[in-house]
Amino acid sequence: MGNDRIKSIYMRDVVRPLVATFATSLGRKTRMHSIIVRVRLKDGSEGAGECPTSFVMPNENAQAIRAVIDSERPGLIGRSALEYALIATQLRQKYPLFPMTVSGIETALWRAWLMACGKDERMWFGGSSDVIETDITVPVTRDEAFISRWVGRAALNGFRIYKIKVNGDKENDTWLIDRVAEILQHTGNEFALRIDGNQAFSVQSCLALCDYVNRKQYPVELFEQPLKKDDHHGLKELAGLSPVPIILDETVLSRHDMETVINEGLGHGVNIKIAKSGITESLAIIDLAKRNHLKLMAGCMIETMTGLSAGINMAMGTAAFDHSDLDSIHYLHHKDRYGHINIDGAHYRIERKG
Repeated sequence: MGNDRIKSIYMRDVVRPLVATFATSLGRKTRMHSIIVRVRLKDGSEGAGECPTSFVMPNENAQAIRAVIDSERPGLIGRSALEYALIATQLRQKYPLFPMTVSGIETALWRAWLMACGKDERMWFGGSSDVIETDITVPVTRDEAFISRWVGRAALNGFRIYKIKVNGDKENDTWLIDRVAEILQHTGNEFALRIDGNQAFSVQSCLALCDYVNRKQYPVELFEQPLKKDDHHGLKELAGLSPVPIILDETVLSRHDMETVINEGLGHGVNIKIAKSGITESLAIIDLAKRNHLKLMAGCMIETMTGLSAGINMAMGTAAFDHSDLDSIHYLHHKDRYGHINIDGAHYRIERKG
């Protein structure tokens, strides 16, 4: 008894170059920077979580993340890892502007507890599937040579679904969508497109782009977060008018946010990221969305497999998701296998024992 108590918490910076510039309406980056937090229990069990940095939450820079973890470490030592959900709730109340930091801490605690209990991560989520297919992101760009290489290579590697980042500039956006569609049409293979606005649009400009892709008869599955995250009036109007399903990302961090979306009719689905919502809130959001017949997308930040693997296991284990956007590892130089997870082009597969 007491072996699940937290013995130590430590962290390290991970900085890696990206294989392609990641650009959205909010900014651009050529490298990723995360803080990996690791929790060790008295019985020797360990768990790791990842606190990424993102354009979406500029206050959560590496220095600020480290400061929060350093500040909370003394109070967490000696607590039970079984309290991961309670600890996360308390930290979210204390640090409302640091959702990714809290999520990384919660994931580390949860994983340490799973190890102490001898539980498998994917099976803890339900073990419903052992394979998922992800899309791949096409960044905002006007570099035609890059687009040809990036999309062409992805097609050769078996990707069928492409999430195109757009920035609200009609000329740039239509050029980029046209170019991606043209490359994919020349492959002769079936494909699907997703559009991600990262809060760059108005109701009118979003509807105009939806009308454009419909006129071109492009196979667009969804439009992610076109409006500002707190523009509830605009989102409600857009949800009632858009011919393309509206999936919310930045608008939803917590179950409370999800309840607001449901009660006000702000969209047709939600992108759930463990990196922004953690373990407990992600599961609560899934439950609310399913009970209210909203679409679910599993998403990620620009993060390593330390963080991404939690999302992969959640998507596989629950089999609750209509869409998967778990491609951050493809922006990094990477191996083909991490633990039991094999990377096979657009697919993640669990290696079966024996």
